[in-house]
Amino acid sequence: MASVTYDHVTKKFGDVTAVNDLNIHVEDKEFLVLVGPSGCGKSTALRCLAGLEDVTEGRIYIGDQIVNDIPPKDRDIAMVFQSYALYPHMTVFDNMAFALKLRKVPKEEIKRRVHQAAQLLGIEDLLNRRPRQLSGGQRQRVAVGRAIVREPKVFLFDEPLSNLDAKLRVETRANISKLHLQLQTTFIYVTHDQVEAMTMASRIAVINQGVLQQIDTPQNLYDKPDNLFVAGFIGSPAMNFFNAHIRKGDGKLYVDGGSFQIEIPSHRAAPYTSYVDRPVILGIRPEDIYNPQFSPPGILAQPVDATVDVTELMGNEIFVYLKTGDHIFIARVDPRSRYSIGEHTQMMFNMENMHIFDVETEKAVR
Repeated sequence: MASVTYDHVTKKFGDVTAVNDLNIHVEDKEFLVLVGPSGCGKSTALRCLAGLEDVTEGRIYIGDQIVNDIPPKDRDIAMVFQSYALYPHMTVFDNMAFALKLRKVPKEEIKRRVHQAAQLLGIEDLLNRRPRQLSGGQRQRVAVGRAIVREPKVFLFDEPLSNLDAKLRVETRANISKLHLQLQTTFIYVTHDQVEAMTMASRIAVINQGVLQQIDTPQNLYDKPDNLFVAGFIGSPAMNFFNAHIRKGDGKLYVDGGSFQIEIPSHRAAPYTSYVDRPVILGIRPEDIYNPQFSPPGILAQPVDATVDVTELMGNEIFVYLKTGDHIFIARVDPRSRYSIGEHTQMMFNMENMHIFDVETEKAVR
């Protein structure tokens, strides 16, 4: 088992900087997820750790050892790719055992490890099949099993669920989380899907354009995003943003969005006093916007007049797309709500959970 450290790691491809001064310390046995949009540098960061890409600047540690110049095969890592990369002419057993045979591990030890991994993954009855006889989910488990038998210090996953359908994704991500608990090994997992990141990680590192934006627990990222990018990326549906100003009147502070003016709770007003009459961005999540009929007790809610644009019935909830002034926003409301297109209505914003961002720096104001 081992920790992993990115120490001022930069990776350039010619004039393009894919990873820019990355600093992350992954604790031993931690499950860290690198998340961000396509092309943000997360897979490149993982490939640098695996030794599949050379680091331009900085150092990467596995445990206390600098691994920049160590060949991939000697880094004691195992990687699961988006493409399962199984040998089509080999059985499941031989696919899982292949790396061990190359290392001349004794046959009995190979058999023990393969059967142990197969039992862990529930694929014992598939060991004599070939990849073409397997479903996508089964192939993915074989790819994970091939990594497990190596008993590495660090597991690396590069978008391993991308080729699975929605139902299998849910099942497989639960299985990978369970696997981490059973193996008690360091996992580093790359995905562009923030739902995967939120449900699996002990910590999440959000990356954009090669730069680390924020690293924290899933709940802290959701509750206290450091900037506009993290706020918009974490959460589904995404946070609503409104161009607004901070106004002062009657000894109170308000967020003025043009078509609405809502009061900021007094106990949250202090950080915004220096922003009076200045432009800001108001952020509020869809789940913090309520139908007044079903607004929960005890929240500090403020009314906003809006017009219903589109509704999406999800069964356990309704997504309502609304318009106020020039702003279009989405609310996630109680399924008992009834709305019709074009209806003028009033929504309640939970100001306890609002976010304010600086227009120039895009950083959260706290």
